[in-house]
Amino acid sequence: MIEQRRHQRIRFGAPPPVRIGYGGVVGDGFVENLSMSGLMLRSSIQLDIGHSVGCEFSLFGAPLMDVPVTVVSRVGDLYGVRFQLGLINQVLIEDAIRNALAEGKASILSVHDLAGRKVMRIAGGLNGALRNDFMHALTRVGVDEIDVGAVTQVDQAGLALCLVATERHGAIIGARSDCFDGAWKLALALSGTNETAPL
Repeated sequence: MIEQRRHQRIRFGAPPPVRIGYGGVVGDGFVENLSMSGLMLRSSIQLDIGHSVGCEFSLFGAPLMDVPVTVVSRVGDLYGVRFQLGLINQVLIEDAIRNALAEGKASILSVHDLAGRKVMRIAGGLNGALRNDFMHALTRVGVDEIDVGAVTQVDQAGLALCLVATERHGAIIGARSDCFDGAWKLALALSGTNETAPL
């Protein structure tokens, strides 16, 4: 789980729709996660590994991107695809990701080993869409500290994950954004919990 990827995966609180064209068939699906090298999409259209597919999507009002992709993996109706990017689409994707993170509609979770301590960093939205990655890091990798300094939006599910991390797994909340800090203080007050880590 310690981040080894060349491009970080972006997760979404609400998966954006995607339009797919393959073998004369056009269908719809959803973007499960995205990076600068490709995306994971869910679709009922049967796609073959190694083949090119037309992929059209927009991230939360960003310009429509029409990107050819190559199918590289499949598990049921979930497909991993690699972008065949041109410069314009690369710039559009980078801008769309940056805006979605700033608005809290997208999230990045990564784990780093810093001086022998495992630090989980979360940027963008801290929400229930991160549950699987969050709990994997917490229970399988081990997390000493959670850095939420780049969180731009937090919901009840995100706060609940942090409460589990601090109360059951002994993690501390480190750097925090103003957005997170206010919601966290309220969550602690409502749960009757006192925070022992410095604010």
